[in-house]
Amino acid sequence: MSDAPPSKLLILVGTMTNTAEYVAQAIEMDCGDLIGAIEVRMMDGLDPSVFEEDALYVICTSTYGSGDVPDNAQAFYASLDSQPRFLGHVRYGLIALGDSVQYAATYANGGRRFDERLRDLGAVRVGDPLFLDASTDTEPEAQGVAWCRDWLALALSGAPAQ
Repeated sequence: MSDAPPSKLLILVGTMTNTAEYVAQAIEMDCGDLIGAIEVRMMDGLDPSVFEEDALYVICTSTYGSGDVPDNAQAFYASLDSQPRFLGHVRYGLIALGDSVQYAATYANGGRRFDERLRDLGAVRVGDPLFLDASTDTEPEAQGVAWCRDWLALALSGAPAQ
């Protein structure tokens, strides 16, 4: 791999009600001027080999039930345990969705679980995570785009992880 930053952003989406997918699609539509290519990929059927691509990654996932990852992300999340591999070359950002009022104890836990597991495998999170709270009136798509524009500038600059 070269020292040049990747020219692709791969957004991996875990969702039950499609909100995380809508956020990822908004980023794909509005941030294309910042990087060569943006691809939204649902987590269905993924395994750790997805991290072999020369890309920056954003994990964009909701939380389901009592703090679990969404159904379409369950097998992928489990594969990070059952097929562990060192991910020191992976630089990623995190968008975690949840509801802090109805699920205060497990708010955005789906994203937090991915974050913890990826860090355990050596992946490097760039910048601060974005936590999107369904109990607020804000537009998650607009928040996601604003965060990603800042995050991409940071990630492409080669800035150190936080």
